[in-house]
Amino acid sequence: MTTSSTGNSKQMVGLSGMLMVKGTPLENIHQAPNQDDMSGTLVSENVIGVVHDHFITFHLDLDIDNTDNSFVKVNLVKEETPPGQSPRKSYLKAKRNVAATENDAKIKLKLYDPSEFHVINPLKRSRLGNSAGYKIIWVTPYNRTEQWAGGFSNRPIENRDIVLCNPVLRAAPYFEKDLPVCRPTASS
Repeated sequence: MTTSSTGNSKQMVGLSGMLMVKGTPLENIHQAPNQDDMSGTLVSENVIGVVHDHFITFHLDLDIDNTDNSFVKVNLVKEETPPGQSPRKSYLKAKRNVAATENDAKIKLKLYDPSEFHVINPLKRSRLGNSAGYKIIWVTPYNRTEQWAGGFSNRPIENRDIVLCNPVLRAAPYFEKDLPVCRPTASS
């Protein structure tokens, strides 16, 4: 992971290795009664490269100006403009909700429900009065024995030392030329 001087971060994951395969009686794709029912790509005679996923999780401990950090869900809500007040009929308003527990911090992304997620230190303010912080994705309380994002138990997270767990999914379909070793790929 790299971080720029502006606070933006870029994460890259490289994948390579032996193909995940299974046997098949097929020697040619045209022998398959229904190609849509195949669980992967025929990569050689009698060998299917199985489609599978890789889940990679980044564990990020920000500690913004100390460890008293909070997670904030910012929902962008449509507000109607009162008649005659503006030529606009509506506008988006940011409604901020500080999560008190891990359960409050659960994220369910919805296409037509725009939102942002922030980690802030409510005790540190800019000259304009805004809390110091960053936009992010998943949060849990810091525990030095926990290295992975394996779930949560609804512990308190408001004004605590919290960490971010950013999961990345990389689907892995195969091509004939991948046998026997999958060519390196990168996701960011």
